Amino acid sequence: MTRSKFISGLKPVLFTLPAMIPFVVFWLAPLLYVFYLSFTEWDFMSPEKTFVGLNNYNELFHNPAFYKALKVTVLFCAGSVLPVILIGLGLALLMSSKLKGSTFYQALLFSPWVTPTVAISIVWSWIYEPDMGLANTVLNFLGLEKIGWLHDPKWALVGVLIVTIWKSVGWAMIFYLVALRNVPADLLEAADLDGANPVQKFIRITMPLISPTTLFLFVVQMIQALQAYDQINVLTQGGPSGSTRTLLYMYYQSAFESFQIGEASTVAMVLVFMCMLLSLFSLGVSNRSTHY
Repeated sequence: MTRSKFISGLKPVLFTLPAMIPFVVFWLAPLLYVFYLSFTEWDFMSPEKTFVGLNNYNELFHNPAFYKALKVTVLFCAGSVLPVILIGLGLALLMSSKLKGSTFYQALLFSPWVTPTVAISIVWSWIYEPDMGLANTVLNFLGLEKIGWLHDPKWALVGVLIVTIWKSVGWAMIFYLVALRNVPADLLEAADLDGANPVQKFIRITMPLISPTTLFLFVVQMIQALQAYDQINVLTQGGPSGSTRTLLYMYYQSAFESFQIGEASTVAMVLVFMCMLLSLFSLGVSNRSTHY
C-alpha cells in the first residue's frame, strides 16, 4: 500500500475521531464495565469484586419482583407512548386548521416539555393530594367518589401516566405540526378534485406521508418511557406495593438503596437489550418503508 493510499484511508478515521472519543469514553466503556459488573457480586464499597458468572442473571430471571417490574414497565410504555402519539397528532391537526390564537396554544401546550420533570411532579403531587387536592375536589364537585391517586395500587400507575402524557403531548404536537406542513398541497388539491372527503385524504395521503414522524416519535417516546425515573421517584417512589416500580426504578433501588451492584447491573443490561430491540425494530420498519 502506497503512502498516499494509506493517508486517504486514514482521513475518514481522523474526521470521525473527535466524535468517537466521547462516544467511547462516556458510552461504550461504561457499558462494557456495567456488563462486566453484571457477572460479579459487589457492594459498591469493598475494594474486591467477586466473580459469580451467570448467577446474577439466573437469580434475576427467577425473581418474581423482576417480572412484576417488567409488567409495570410494559404497561407504562404502552400507556404513555400511544396516548402521547394520538393526542399529539390530534392537537397538531387542530392547530393546523387555522385555529384563532393557535400560536399561543402551541406555546402553552409545549411549555410542560421544557419544564423540569421534578418541578412538574411536585405540582402534580399537590393536585393528587387526597383531601385538598384539585383532582379530588373536581371529582367531589361532579358527585363522584374521591380517588387515592398515589396511594391506591389500582390508581397509582394511572396517576403517573397522566403526568407523563401531559408533559409530552406538546412535544409530539410540534413534530406533527412540522410534518403536516410538509405534506404537498397539490396532492390534497388533487384529492379534492377526485371527490375525496377529509377522512379519506387523511388516511390515504396524510398518514403515509407523516409515518416517518410517527415512527420517530414512537421509538423516542418508548426509550424515554423505559428511562422514566423522576416522576416515579417524586410521586410514588415505586409504590404502593410495587405498582409503579419499573425496571429502571428497580435498578435504582438495587444499586443505591440495597447496594447490590451486580444485580443492578444485570437489570441495566436487560434495559439495554430492550433498547437495542427497539432500535432494530425501528431500523427494520424504516428500511421497509424506504424500500416500498
